[in-house]
Amino acid sequence: MDGSASIDQAFDASGSARIRGKRHMTDGSPGADRTPTDARGIARQKARELRGKQRRKDRRNRVLVRTGIVVAIVAVVAIVTVVLVTSIRPPHRGPANMASDGVFIGAGLKAERSPARAVDAKPTARPLDTTGQVVNISTYVDYLCQYCGQFERTNNEQIAKLVKSGAATLEIHPLPFYANRSAQGTQYSLRASNAAACVANYSPDSFFDFNRLMFEHEPGQTSAGLTDARIASYAKQAGADHMSSIRSCITERTYENWAQAALDRASTGPLPNSDVKKVTADQLPLVLVDGQHYTGSVTDASDFRAFIQQAQGERFATPQPTDTPGATSTPTPTPTSTAIIVTSPPSPPAG
Repeated sequence: MDGSASIDQAFDASGSARIRGKRHMTDGSPGADRTPTDARGIARQKARELRGKQRRKDRRNRVLVRTGIVVAIVAVVAIVTVVLVTSIRPPHRGPANMASDGVFIGAGLKAERSPARAVDAKPTARPLDTTGQVVNISTYVDYLCQYCGQFERTNNEQIAKLVKSGAATLEIHPLPFYANRSAQGTQYSLRASNAAACVANYSPDSFFDFNRLMFEHEPGQTSAGLTDARIASYAKQAGADHMSSIRSCITERTYENWAQAALDRASTGPLPNSDVKKVTADQLPLVLVDGQHYTGSVTDASDFRAFIQQAQGERFATPQPTDTPGATSTPTPTPTSTAIIVTSPPSPPAG
């Protein structure tokens, strides 16, 4: 009995010990029973970790692939949309009221209206008045051209009086010959030509005064030129309507392509109603009176006045065809009081 009791006691003691040991392990930290201590367990644990990493990597790759597909589809749709919109959109048009690539101004300094045309459309020349009662003046200018500014400032007043009264017409062609001469690459000449087209399009009857103000405030060729805001302020000062549209037109360079195309047309010629074949930068300002090229002083108003009188005289001396069949041409009679007579302004009183 004593031996059996000792064995039972020993068994109970060892069993209790095992139970207590097991209970201690399960009551320990969560990772205690997941950390293998043998080599095979460690290998299995690493394999599980690698499989987990691979699964996460595969998920990321699938997300990236799906995202890339979505982005590619969006890009394709955008490209197709642009192509479709471009194909159905009408071609870009030039400014209204400049069918001849210039602004034609008549009595009361009012501009002649004409619809907008395609940028590459051939300009429509306005025929000269051949009645002998109206002088036709055409100017090809650049808003950065020093001599253009001198001519405009010298002769603006007498030209304004002639045109306003109906004794003359004026056609102004603003061209960006000096686009690359501005400092800092601002292309002021091109911006100014674009602005002139903006004013012609939205407020044509303000063009004469806008043109005058642009030359009154002409910048130097080595400068960056006037800012877009300053240019717009001169349009407003000239009394232009639709200033919001004009400002947007100036800042968005709406008619720069047209201005460049108009320059190309004038540079290659031929010019309408004149023996002058084309315009070059060295000729600026190119001034035509009844188709005749003025080459006189740009700083002497009397010189240009005399040229107008000369052109007028030659017009009256030119034989005009009669309406009678078989009749010979006879010179036009001496001008009456309705013809243009340009007189010199009174001399200032002696000091």
